[in-house]
Amino acid sequence: MDAQGRGRADNIDPADQWVLNPSTGEYELRLAPSAPRSPVPGPRRAAPGAHGDAVDDRAPGRGRTQVPGRERRDTTTPGGDVPGPRRRRGAPEEPPPGRRGRRPVKKKSRAKKIVLWTGGSMAFVVLVAAGGGYLYLKHLNDNITSVSDDGASTGGFSKDKAINILVIGTDKRTGSGNEGYGDSGSVGHADTTILLHVSKDRSNATALSIPRDLITDVPDCPTEQADGSSKVIPGADGVRFNTSLGQDGRTPSCTMRTVTELTGVTPDDFMVADFNAVKTLTTAVGGVDVCLGKDIDDADSHLKLKKGMQHIQGETALAFVRTRHSVGFGGDLSRIQLQQQFLSALMRKLKSNSTLTSPTKMVKLAEAGTKALTVDDKIDSIGKLKDLGMELGKLNVKNLTFTTVPVVDNPAEKTPVTVVLNQTTAPQVFQMIQDDVSFSEVAKKKAAAKDAAADRLKGTKSAASDVRVRLLNGGAPGGSASETLTWLQNDKGVLKSENAGNADAPLSKTTLEYAPDQADQARELASLMGLSGSALKPGKSVINSQGLPAMTLTLGKDFKGAGVSLTTPTKAPEGVQKSTADKVECAK
Repeated sequence: MDAQGRGRADNIDPADQWVLNPSTGEYELRLAPSAPRSPVPGPRRAAPGAHGDAVDDRAPGRGRTQVPGRERRDTTTPGGDVPGPRRRRGAPEEPPPGRRGRRPVKKKSRAKKIVLWTGGSMAFVVLVAAGGGYLYLKHLNDNITSVSDDGASTGGFSKDKAINILVIGTDKRTGSGNEGYGDSGSVGHADTTILLHVSKDRSNATALSIPRDLITDVPDCPTEQADGSSKVIPGADGVRFNTSLGQDGRTPSCTMRTVTELTGVTPDDFMVADFNAVKTLTTAVGGVDVCLGKDIDDADSHLKLKKGMQHIQGETALAFVRTRHSVGFGGDLSRIQLQQQFLSALMRKLKSNSTLTSPTKMVKLAEAGTKALTVDDKIDSIGKLKDLGMELGKLNVKNLTFTTVPVVDNPAEKTPVTVVLNQTTAPQVFQMIQDDVSFSEVAKKKAAAKDAAADRLKGTKSAASDVRVRLLNGGAPGGSASETLTWLQNDKGVLKSENAGNADAPLSKTTLEYAPDQADQARELASLMGLSGSALKPGKSVINSQGLPAMTLTLGKDFKGAGVSLTTPTKAPEGVQKSTADKVECAK
């Protein structure tokens, strides 16, 4: 259904006829009193005695005559009702059936009303559905393009867990007006990639940018072909990250597998945006405001803007996110920061009242979003996208942190053009996302529990030679218990230790169980192994092979090797670039 062609009266956009009722906090269809008929056409209904033949009640002289100024209710669909009886002019209006004598309904607080609209563009679907817009929902569903996740995802996001969405920006020159941006015949790359992590309690989120020129390994990728068959596309070691999409027939699921191997985080879903996505989404919200610390005149991206605050949309917005030679050091890392500033501005606009309370903008966003994005087959319907949008909409922009994978120049290149992981800080950043640790300062809802766990590490420690412990493998890689035992005995002096084989059941996290009188031993072993307070489990001791009481160390699935700390950082490492979406920063 074309919103430009249906339901339009006197050149009025149908979306403009949905008005916020301040008494109820809901959007309602308001019709002009002089309108000859409802701007939202009702469904065809059978005429009396027509034996089921459909009659178009919009046609002159057929079906029920529409009373000017009165909205006709749909009586053929669930929830429709018959219009009430006519009343004499000047007579008081009768209360609705079933409401006579009731107390007035208590108004919802504005805060609660606005929460219903913070799900982004897809939230408008709720309104459309309430208005009986089945055909419009079908139209939006038909807009959606999806491809298989090829088993690379978790199987889709869940409302009661942390959410990880992989947003992939491709430099494929598809769409009208994009042919002049360089490689017009290119199959595209993973040009801009962001792993968006939303915390389990929805109090915060982290948007992790992955440099396209990062040298990494691309794994083998089982990929569904156009004919329905599956083909394994061979992986490649030591290549640019951006080759994980498009090259050699790789699809977004291959980028997803590459991110999993790189970060240890398996995305729930992916979204792919091309050049048109930037243009149409910014136009739908009426443009965004960005700040420039200097004049920019970039012939490659076609961007020419003056210093200071600038309002951009459409082609100018695309040029803004593509420019790199005129900002920072002129490379991809500088462009990433520019893109993060742009996305922060877009988030602020999406969450603003000017967007959330505008049905016109919400309709345009629904149209633009469903047309501009390619999604995986786990979120390939309006209903699923709406659910995801509502979860993402719970975020406060001040707790959405943008950061970038920590990297250093590639030491293998005399004149570095690529980068490699910063092995000191990158693992800490990945661990924080894996363990759902916020990069922003949010309310410490779990402060008491964290403090109690931290307290277990406080106090005296025994000598390493007095630590008596049994090791079990509870999901760690094969041989981990033997490797750790050797490391503890030879490198750390924990001689009273032994390998007790496999645990009865696998554990997701490494744990150390100890009796109250072994607390000093537990603190020493935790210090040696880099265990957090939450890994220490007060309980009881067990009897070792010598008939003596001992602690039990069970190596879980999170175990990464002897000597590798398992303590999750509580804040981002020093020197890691980060910014929050609520702050306006100027590109320099």
